[in-house]
Amino acid sequence: MKVEDLNTGEKTTWCPGCTDFGILTSVKQAITNLVNDEKVKRENVVGVSGVGCFDKIYDYLNINFFHALHGRSLPTMFGIKLGNPELKVIGFGGDGSTYAEGMAHVVHSCRYNEDTTFLVFDNQMFSLTTGQATPVSEKGLVTPSTPLGVHEKPINPLALTLTCGASFVSRGFALDIPNLTKLIEAAVMHKGFSFVEVLQPCISYHNTTQFIREHIYKLENHNTGNYEEAMKKALEWDYCQNENSKIPAGIFYETNKPIYEDQWPHIKKWHTVKRNPDFRKILSEFKK
Repeated sequence: MKVEDLNTGEKTTWCPGCTDFGILTSVKQAITNLVNDEKVKRENVVGVSGVGCFDKIYDYLNINFFHALHGRSLPTMFGIKLGNPELKVIGFGGDGSTYAEGMAHVVHSCRYNEDTTFLVFDNQMFSLTTGQATPVSEKGLVTPSTPLGVHEKPINPLALTLTCGASFVSRGFALDIPNLTKLIEAAVMHKGFSFVEVLQPCISYHNTTQFIREHIYKLENHNTGNYEEAMKKALEWDYCQNENSKIPAGIFYETNKPIYEDQWPHIKKWHTVKRNPDFRKILSEFKK
């Protein structure tokens, strides 16, 4: 399989130079590597996206795909996984839809430790709607929705997902394609809920590219099995643009624990039952 096999031929409508292209490239390469290494079957890979700039990946990635509602990628992923546990479900979200409309789903996906992978395109901005603040926007940021600046402390998604029980928590950078590719591969192969935060500067409304390049560093000699150390590293950056900011990237935490699907034995069987439903008859019942 070649990376080009995952192209769709659709015209891209992201802004020229958008860092989302880096994420798309990483996802394609990760899937290609996993298929060629016979770790996954291409036909078993399913993508799920919602609404936002990130969601356009739906048009550019040639795999099975489901387009969900705004902020509802996670429950849709969960449903697909329960319907057929053999599938590798990869979900995509933005920081706005994920931590505003979809916050409750984040909490419970972590709690359940469902065996899915979730990538959040985090540019600290509602970019599709021309640049409003999100729950992770830094203090002082002036936007159309916060003309006097953001006064609230931004949430910390890594600390949140660790607290709620995610068994794989990580951070990548959209412009570091080689490392992001490896991160996605590790996340997909992890058995449990894999959370991948991707720092993705919005060049149109919130261009943090230079700041991130100057402050990001790769986690090395870090014990990914140590929860306390993972939390300490997660709290190292407060999502604001301070001079002395340090932004760690890599796998913060990875542990093995029971996944949701394994606790319900019947889930493993129902997708194998052959059915031949009469949909016309079923629909006719609703017309009465």
